[in-house]
Amino acid sequence: MDSLTMARSLFGTSMAFHIIFATLGVGIPLMIVFAEILYHVKKDRDYAILARRWTKGFAILLGVAIPSGTIVGVMISLLWPGFMTIVQQVIALPFQIEIFAFFLESLFMAIYVYAADRLTPFMRIVSVIFIAFGAGASAVLITDAHAWMNTPAGFRIDEAGNVVDVDLWAAVFNPGIFITAQHVLSTAYMTGAFAVVSVAAWKLLKRGKSAHEMNYHRKALFLGLLFGGVMSLLTAFNGHATAQYLHRYLPEKLAAAEGLFETQSHAPLSIGGFVDPATQRVVGGIEIEGILSFLAGNSFDTVVRGLNDFPVQDWPPLFIHTLFNLMVFIGTLLIVLSFGALFWRFLFKKAYPRWLLGVLVTAFPLSMLGIETGWIFSCTGRQPWIIYHVQRTGEAVLESQSIGFLFFLFLSIYVLLLVATVLVMSIYFKRHPVQKDLESSVRGAPLDAGLKGEV
Repeated sequence: MDSLTMARSLFGTSMAFHIIFATLGVGIPLMIVFAEILYHVKKDRDYAILARRWTKGFAILLGVAIPSGTIVGVMISLLWPGFMTIVQQVIALPFQIEIFAFFLESLFMAIYVYAADRLTPFMRIVSVIFIAFGAGASAVLITDAHAWMNTPAGFRIDEAGNVVDVDLWAAVFNPGIFITAQHVLSTAYMTGAFAVVSVAAWKLLKRGKSAHEMNYHRKALFLGLLFGGVMSLLTAFNGHATAQYLHRYLPEKLAAAEGLFETQSHAPLSIGGFVDPATQRVVGGIEIEGILSFLAGNSFDTVVRGLNDFPVQDWPPLFIHTLFNLMVFIGTLLIVLSFGALFWRFLFKKAYPRWLLGVLVTAFPLSMLGIETGWIFSCTGRQPWIIYHVQRTGEAVLESQSIGFLFFLFLSIYVLLLVATVLVMSIYFKRHPVQKDLESSVRGAPLDAGLKGEV
């Protein structure tokens, strides 16, 4: 393979690994916030146990997210030197501010974990809110750079190829930041909630548990379903705004996502199938007349630009149509799954059947697959540009024959880290079963002190 293909493979693999831990690192803290609030409002110690155990899991995930994120940062500089030449002059500010967001998250994480027994209920909630805020702020600031790559602003390139007229704040508040940040946060919160759903459903499937423990897992399941359902709906609404954003700023990407070749009003939405460039149509798909135009401009008369308006060498890979369909299908399925399960609970007012619990176990894997698919779609759909209409990916890459070796080296590291994370999680929670915490709760033993020395 050439340097460009290997560099994209290495960086894509690194991002795919890191995004697992980064997403949960944003989503889980907000679940802890809700558990803490419910504990102090309802005086139900089960919610305190939920918050404490989720915090322990979050700490383990954070231990992997930090080094994997560091690796990604190093790889950006290593693999894309041409890209960094522009980035360091225009959009370095969010990376610098992100350090303080991470510091805020780490500071209050330490306070929440090691001083929980000395904090008032209000300050416990404040501490965990700052953890969630720091995690979310980190995600938004890193996403800012990604949004800028799609909608570059705050500079221009002169005839000599130099970066001039730099406006840092125009770069930071580029046209894509608000839509993209909202999407990243809503999907992260959704995935964190569905992680709780999958674990709770899995536990409820196991037999031989006490009534108290079963009730404990039902509380976690309900909280995850409710919040995950709301976030999945917000993600869907944001998808409509994203379609309008693509229509205005990245029309080639929207056209490729829908397999639209001819510019037209009443443009159809293509569901399923695959794009055939030879016949310039979507083969095997279902077309719904006018819906794409409506999504792009809130009117069936909206004219949507087709791929034939652009040079072929500037077309994104046409397989992003499949990625887009998969992402939308997963999002829709999660909405149906979460609200369907909630409807079952309120309609029948009895325990979930085992078949439904088995389906709910798939919520987190599906959500994470949707996250991964979405990131691949977002980055691949911008190709062949690394900075849209400013710098091509091939112009930014490091020319080296050693990238192949680095690819297999880091792939081995990621597999090792993933296995280690699963083992640590499994061993830790087997040694500290929830039943012991529940028994301590019944005896009235203090819960807060249990955070210290165990994370």
